[in-house]
Amino acid sequence: MAPKVLIVEDEDKINRMLQLELQHEGYDTAGAETGREGLEKAMAGGWDLILLDVMLPGLSGMEVLRRLRSSDKRTPVILLTARDSVPEKVMGLDLGANDYVTKPFEIEELLARIRVALRAGKGKAPAAEITVWQLDGLFVNARTREVTRAGQSIDLTPKEFELLAYLLGRDGEVVSREQIINDVWGYDFVGDTNIVDVYIRYLRKKIDYGFGNTLIHTIRGVGYQMRDAAASP
Repeated sequence: MAPKVLIVEDEDKINRMLQLELQHEGYDTAGAETGREGLEKAMAGGWDLILLDVMLPGLSGMEVLRRLRSSDKRTPVILLTARDSVPEKVMGLDLGANDYVTKPFEIEELLARIRVALRAGKGKAPAAEITVWQLDGLFVNARTREVTRAGQSIDLTPKEFELLAYLLGRDGEVVSREQIINDVWGYDFVGDTNIVDVYIRYLRKKIDYGFGNTLIHTIRGVGYQMRDAAASP
């Protein structure tokens, strides 16, 4: 069955071009030209991937993404943005986007990113197969996305949660920044790997600071490790 792609883009010429190109590549496509229409179609479900323009009439692409991720954590979303702004890209990734492409773009690059996002989406385990993690008072439920430490509720963004679950799932293994980029972001990230350091810092502020025992450890020259230092021999 052909992968189903929703294209939310208000410029009619770009929307039609993308649909024609993707249909030529064997995808089943549908379009939306406003944020509200895009959100309605996205929330209806059944999509293998969503291409989402950031600048949309009605609701912005960022707001569409935020509302979509409140109920759908898994459908891959690639943002289309005319602004090559690091804060905007970080905001999109933080809200749960899988990738972004800056306009104007080459269709070959977009097609490649779509293929990568689809492969990454297929490789993720269903929520029912993922377990609950506990480490020195830290409790993480992947199904409900509940996070607490020492009984205190901790609010994480979608990307922070994915990173935390990934580190916990490695069972004390040291992972490099490159591994984290490939496995957590789910695509060949175009940019500096120091974005991992930024998110590690966000996580530390929320789950380590003020709790005494440090759980996220920097392994100099290698990467990061999640472990209970107090329990180490």
